[in-house]
Amino acid sequence: MIYQDILSNPDQWSFAVQSLGPRAEVSPLLGRQFVDDEEQITFASQVKNIRALMGKARVFPAFQKAGPRAKIFHRPAHTRAGIVTCGGLCPGLNNVIKGLVKVLFHDYQVTAINGFRYGYQGLVAKYGHVPMELTPALVDEIHKNGGTILGSSRGNQDAGAMVDTLDKMQVNLLFCIGGDGTLRGAKSIADEIARRQRPISVIGIPKTIDNDLRFVEKTFGFETAVQAADEVITSAHNEAEGADHGIGIVKLMGRDSGFIAAAVTLANSVVDFCLVPEIKFALQGERGLFQAVERKLAQSHHAVIVAAEGAGQCLFAASEAKKDASGNVLKHDIGVFLKDEMGRYFKQSGRDVSIKYLDPSYHIRSVAANSADAIFCYLLAENAVHAAMAGRTGIVVGHWNNYFTHVPIELATGERQKIDLDGALWNGVLSATQQNVLLGS
Repeated sequence: MIYQDILSNPDQWSFAVQSLGPRAEVSPLLGRQFVDDEEQITFASQVKNIRALMGKARVFPAFQKAGPRAKIFHRPAHTRAGIVTCGGLCPGLNNVIKGLVKVLFHDYQVTAINGFRYGYQGLVAKYGHVPMELTPALVDEIHKNGGTILGSSRGNQDAGAMVDTLDKMQVNLLFCIGGDGTLRGAKSIADEIARRQRPISVIGIPKTIDNDLRFVEKTFGFETAVQAADEVITSAHNEAEGADHGIGIVKLMGRDSGFIAAAVTLANSVVDFCLVPEIKFALQGERGLFQAVERKLAQSHHAVIVAAEGAGQCLFAASEAKKDASGNVLKHDIGVFLKDEMGRYFKQSGRDVSIKYLDPSYHIRSVAANSADAIFCYLLAENAVHAAMAGRTGIVVGHWNNYFTHVPIELATGERQKIDLDGALWNGVLSATQQNVLLGS
């Protein structure tokens, strides 16, 4: 869908990156291949799309390539860095913190590094959270643990109060690790800094386990979440297969985008039905879910259903939307709803079924990162430090067409990235599950 939006009106999107000013300092990095500001990563990857954009766009849509610059803006000897983790837990948070500290300390000789406690609360004096002094020795083994040593919280704080703290502590690099709500908070901080004309770089590092940031193909924690969910799917299948007419229901993360549910359905192809926010479904009727489950039970005597937490919200009675502290609309519990309604349906039909319901969300989001995510976390952290030292601000470090990129925060947070229902991922899900055949659609 992003491709369609860009192709239809490419000039409404700005890929321009903010900078604090000219870079006059020679980088202390040795033996590196430096990146020039003119190096760009094209938004479109297919030749036909590139040709289409070349005929339409006044400025070709492309991301500035991330990486170390030969000249930097901030003088390392006068640099003080701050790190904050916000929102829900996600595998890899400690890996990113460790990566930031190591690159700042060893590559740029920045020794004053503060970790602000409990999200954006740590940047507001009234909460009284004392910053944590971060050193390579302190963070040496934190990657082995899930969660974040800095703690976290949801919700933004007053931008003026947060910038007051940065000024008081003479922090001129701020790394904000979080999802869309966190990044919007980072943008408000950067805007207040610009209003005050202060030379402070604000860099976002994309943390959303749902993998739902626009213009960012991959976020850390997603691969670990899929791996951890895979084990739960196996358990649900074992439970379902171990009973005559057994049904396993697993609810996974995915408020507005079903990437985890779809990915784990392909990773562990014992799933029979994958329900995601991007598709609507009915419980009963000619193409109802319950009738489809009946067909599956008639075939193999068991069924496995995976539901993203934001799936099936149209099945609930309309009510006033409630939001969490980060501004996210709270979803009705589709997992418990399916378990109860399905149990009621089969009981009324006079059929004995055994339903097992699993909700591993808090377990999955709090585990340590796997090897693939750990590598990705370090590279994100490394490129975030390079961007900050070069005087970039108001950006998130992205990943596009296998390159690390600088993405303006406005691009990344405009709306949620969703599964392309005509794309390879969802077509793979339909092939693996055959759910459209079972649903009669």
